[in-house]
Amino acid sequence: MSERYSKCNKCGCRNNDSAEEAAFVAAEAFNRCEEKAETRERRRTGFSDPICIHTDQIYDSCRDRDCIKDSRVYFTQADQELIDNSINVKVKKAEIIWVYTDVEEVPFNRGFFSVDIKYFICVTLEVFTGVCQPCIVRGLTTFDKRVILFGSEGNAMVFTSTNAPGEDVSELWQKNGMPTAIVEVVQPIPLAAKLVEDDCCCCCCSTPIPQSINNCFDNDLVVGDTAKKVLVTLGIFTIVRLERNTQLLIDAIDFCVPQNECAAATEENPCELFNGFRFPVDEFFPPQKSSEEEDFGCGCNRGCGCDACKRNTDRSCCDC
Repeated sequence: MSERYSKCNKCGCRNNDSAEEAAFVAAEAFNRCEEKAETRERRRTGFSDPICIHTDQIYDSCRDRDCIKDSRVYFTQADQELIDNSINVKVKKAEIIWVYTDVEEVPFNRGFFSVDIKYFICVTLEVFTGVCQPCIVRGLTTFDKRVILFGSEGNAMVFTSTNAPGEDVSELWQKNGMPTAIVEVVQPIPLAAKLVEDDCCCCCCSTPIPQSINNCFDNDLVVGDTAKKVLVTLGIFTIVRLERNTQLLIDAIDFCVPQNECAAATEENPCELFNGFRFPVDEFFPPQKSSEEEDFGCGCNRGCGCDACKRNTDRSCCDC
C-alpha cells in the first residue's frame, strides 16, 4: 500500500499525491452532503409528531456535604495486630466500596419518603511502627445518614422480565410500588486520622458487616474489642434523588445517529493516530488562578462553556 501523503521537499508540508485519494475525499464529502439532506427530510416528515417514551422521572433530589468525624476503621486480624503495635498512622486515601439504600414511607406526610443510606468506605493508611518505612494497610469504615424526599404516590406494581429477584422475592415484593432511590457520590476526601487506645470493654460499638463487603478484604474484619483503634475524618459530597418509572410524551428531533467516525490505531498506522493528539500543554504548565475570577477556567477560549470561553467574542475557533 502506498503512502497516503508525501512531504514537499521545500517546505515539508503534506500534499495529496494520488488521484485515487482525491476521489476518495470527494466521495466522502458527497456522502456527508447526502446524509445531511436525508436528515433534514427525516426531521420534516418522520418526526413531525410527538412520541411516547418509557423512562425514569426524577420527582425530588438534594445534594449534601458530610464531614464524617472520628469514624472507626475496622481491620483484618493481621492488620489489627500491626495497629496495636504502631505509634502513629496517616490516612492516604478513601474509596467507596458500596452504598446501601432503603426507602420507607413517611407517616402522616403523603408522598414523602425517607431514604436511609449506609456508606461502606475502604480506607488506606500508612502505619508507623518505628523509624523504618511505614506499612500500608487497608480497613473499612461506615457512615449512615437519612434524607427526606418527595416521591409522589403510585400504587401500580411493576414487573419486568429482566428483573428476577430470586430468593429475595419475600423481601422485595412489598416494596415494589416504592420510588427508586439513586445515590451519586464522589470519592471521599481524607482529612485526618488518629490512633487512640480502646478503653471500651464491650461490643456495643461493633457494626455488623455484610459478607459481600467482607469479601473485599483478605480476611474477615475484626469488629470487637481491640487494644488500639484508628479514627478517621472524611469529607463526602452526595446527590440523592427519588425516581419513578413513567411514560412521557416528548417532541423528538431525530434519531441518535453518531456523527463522528471511529478512529482506531492499527498495526500499520499507530503513529499517525498518535500524531493527531493535542499536545498536553497543561500537563507541563499548570494553569494559574486568575485574580478576576473565582473558578478555574479551562483556558482553551474555544467555546466549552467555562468563564474564559464566555468572555471570548470571536467564535470562529469554537470547535471543541
